[in-house]
Amino acid sequence: MTAIRTLLSGYFPELTEDQLQKYDRMGELYEEWNQKINVISRKDMEHLGVHHILHSLGIAKLVQFPEHTSVLDVGTGGGLPGLPLAVMFPEVKFHLVDSIGKKIHVVQEIARELHLQNVTASHVRAEQVREKFDFVVSRAVTRLANFYPWVANSFKKSSVPTKGLYYLKGGDLAEEIAESGLITKVYDLKDYFNEEFFETKKVVYVPFK
Repeated sequence: MTAIRTLLSGYFPELTEDQLQKYDRMGELYEEWNQKINVISRKDMEHLGVHHILHSLGIAKLVQFPEHTSVLDVGTGGGLPGLPLAVMFPEVKFHLVDSIGKKIHVVQEIARELHLQNVTASHVRAEQVREKFDFVVSRAVTRLANFYPWVANSFKKSSVPTKGLYYLKGGDLAEEIAESGLITKVYDLKDYFNEEFFETKKVVYVPFK
């Protein structure tokens, strides 16, 4: 599993030895859990480092979450992008939610194994979350026009300049963004990562005013 460490340290040279160990261990834990509960498609497990962990960290290329801020990860599935981001930003609080209970169980177990004190997870739908956050992250749950109303009331009235939604999506998003009517900024992950997987992958940033 050294591949994950090598992959990440190339793109994020600031990662500490402790963080790199956690990412390696995270890879092992996903392997173990995926045998029991299918949180990542089986055929994709061999690409775990690039397609899931590095992809999640694409958000960290665009925003440095300030210390003591909070992030809501909606439709986290097996903990993506929330868990990889929580390792990178240990001073930031992450709350991961999903409507599928067994996936949240996996998230809680991986967070516990990795001693991630900054992660909580709950089996709940996004629109039922009452807490407020500085940031929302998510990975291609649905079209932006459907997704944004679920989280529109989840933002704190804080003065964090980069606050808002960071949404990992793929493909041509022009029509989807137009349909949503939202003000967005789209970043191409191929500008940050060399792997072919990122050719069509993007992060859509929707600032919260």
